[in-house]
Amino acid sequence: MNNRYSKLTLILLLVFGLKVSALFSQVTSQEIDAIVERAMDNFTVAGVAVAVVKDGKIIHQKGYGIQSINSNKKVNENTNFGIASNSKAFTTTALAILVEEGKISWTDKVIKHLPEFKMYNDYVTQNFNIQDLLTHRSGLGLGIGDLMFFPDGSDFTINDIISSFQHFKPVSAFRTKFDYDNLLYLVAGEVIARVSGLTWEKFIKERIFTPLAMDNSYASLAYINDKSNVASPHLNKDQKLSLTDPEQWDPKKINGAAGGIYSNVNDIANWMLVNLNKGKYGTNLGKQLFTEASQQEIWKIHTTTNVNRNPRYNSHFAGYGLGWGLTDVNGNMVVSHTGGLIGMLSKTILVPDLNLGIIVLTNTYLDGAGVFSAVTQTILDKYLGLDNFDWTTTYVNNLKQGGNEADEVVAKILATLEAANKTIVDLTIYTGVYKDPWFGKIEIYEKENKLWFKSLRSPKLSGQMQYYQANTFVVKWTASGLTDADAFVMFQLDEDGVAQSFKMKGISPAIDFSFDFQDLDLTRISNE
Repeated sequence: MNNRYSKLTLILLLVFGLKVSALFSQVTSQEIDAIVERAMDNFTVAGVAVAVVKDGKIIHQKGYGIQSINSNKKVNENTNFGIASNSKAFTTTALAILVEEGKISWTDKVIKHLPEFKMYNDYVTQNFNIQDLLTHRSGLGLGIGDLMFFPDGSDFTINDIISSFQHFKPVSAFRTKFDYDNLLYLVAGEVIARVSGLTWEKFIKERIFTPLAMDNSYASLAYINDKSNVASPHLNKDQKLSLTDPEQWDPKKINGAAGGIYSNVNDIANWMLVNLNKGKYGTNLGKQLFTEASQQEIWKIHTTTNVNRNPRYNSHFAGYGLGWGLTDVNGNMVVSHTGGLIGMLSKTILVPDLNLGIIVLTNTYLDGAGVFSAVTQTILDKYLGLDNFDWTTTYVNNLKQGGNEADEVVAKILATLEAANKTIVDLTIYTGVYKDPWFGKIEIYEKENKLWFKSLRSPKLSGQMQYYQANTFVVKWTASGLTDADAFVMFQLDEDGVAQSFKMKGISPAIDFSFDFQDLDLTRISNE
């Protein structure tokens, strides 16, 4: 009788077009090893770490490659990487905990908790709520204001950031368009601090890391005293790896709510499990970190985004929840996020319908993005029961094409610079101190018959300027790690031919959006 029912069930599944393999398949640890190793063979990366959880169990957690080309020390499951924007989901979970405790509401106006918060117009200021901080629908442009903390080493504080929004110019109507934002997550971190009485870092440690036994995770690189098992960031240029300095922010100045966490696949496996278990954890899932109602709010689309129309996945919707991206893949809801710092890249995928979670951490820019994409997609496809598809080759070709296009653009500009070096230019008409309302002062000065650029508040943004054409120069940054970040400096002159202001924009199409030079509006304040 039971056997007959089993056969009938299989027939019905086939009739309705469901792939039985998707329901019963299990990807082995050996298969995952092969997937990762193939990806690493085709991309130039130093180290990788991967964890997979399925049906409430950790089925794989392992490190590959090396922490650093200097030490050649192996990556293991406890090696810490910067998870960057995968930190955002921890911030939204922290807020959910405060909502459940009755200390805030998702729809509280931000000015209720931060009275000094001021947006670009009064209506937006008065109506901007906590969820608006988290959903990338502010009306401001992509990555606006990121220069205040990217690259690291600036002297901007959270108070500077809170006061900066009044100076920004919107690019769309409030709550109508998705444009990814980091600064507003930092404001959310300050809301957590004001309401709870704990810094964002301390709240994350005490209320999330400790309950989930994420004992080797840190809310900031600054808190890791023993860095013997911390991956070092690498750059890849022409398939050659080089070390770069890790990005590190002073938590006393700016919180890490947008991307400060360092963690490892052993600990993040627990993080994926609590999310897949609807907030429950511990022995027999007897404890609750957050409620299912909170998870539904976090995993609800608040801002729509473009759908990936890949016919392989038959997706119908896409959007952003609270700290997570959301879409559907062959009828299964997929919750995911990526993260990126200089030399640190990560990707998390959760498929609650399959009770599946995948995390990939890497310590190489930019090939790490190819690895985390190829590995996560290949593992996901196996659990979906799809035919084999060569994601590794696909992403190799995509990165190569994008890199070639960017290189061609930059090469043409460099050729123009070489030709322009023979042009005699009066540099004195450009020298002076210029000021932007939110970024502060920039000094343009002459040294050894060359113009130099120096940000007074962000020291890494310093470099020699080369004449390009008309009243435009190119600034090449001297600090290491500012990959593809060189920029045009375009001066505007008065009737006497003296520069009174300048604008900027990145040169390479591959520039990270956090180098938001285009948002600066610098006006001369001194001739000195």
